[in-house]
Amino acid sequence: MKVKVDELVCEANAVCVGLAPEVFDVDEEDQLHILLPEVPQEMADRVRHAVRSCPKAALSLEE
Repeated sequence: MKVKVDELVCEANAVCVGLAPEVFDVDEEDQLHILLPEVPQEMADRVRHAVRSCPKAALSLEE
């Protein structure tokens, strides 16, 4: 599973960071970074939840 961010849509609300901080990070300039583009199987459910919870629908998954 791969996670991606649409940087033009993302507002760096950091909901995803709160749900899966091992995978997502927001820097000092309010830019979202994907720390683990290839999501480990044991984190898949949390990452799916983070993607669904994005208030701007800026995250997507390739399974």
